Amino acid sequence: MAYRIVTMVGALLLVAMLFGWLWLFCRQFLRHQGVTDQLSERTMVLATWTFAGISVGLLGAVMGAFVLGPWAFYRALNGYPVSMTGGAAVWWGFGIVTVALMLTALAALLLLMSVGAF
Repeated sequence: MAYRIVTMVGALLLVAMLFGWLWLFCRQFLRHQGVTDQLSERTMVLATWTFAGISVGLLGAVMGAFVLGPWAFYRALNGYPVSMTGGAAVWWGFGIVTVALMLTALAALLLLMSVGAF
């Protein structure tokens, strides 16, 4: 029973960690692009849409997260005052999604190791 609780709490922490990484990377991206007006709100919208794209992509297949996540990032970025081509925005989204998922996967492996699964 204790393993179930640890697993459930760990899974919730991993989801929160993934969103936190996305939020941090989206904020740094917007700052790097010179967006300062309503930075917190824009960061939240960009991270939320990217997270939603990843989530829907993970439901279909793992590779879907690497397609729908960057696409959602690109679509959410369209309304912002960023001078960037669509292709560059998709690649930035792909990089943000990849790094956030890899860091979260590393944390998941550490969680599994801590409960003795590995």
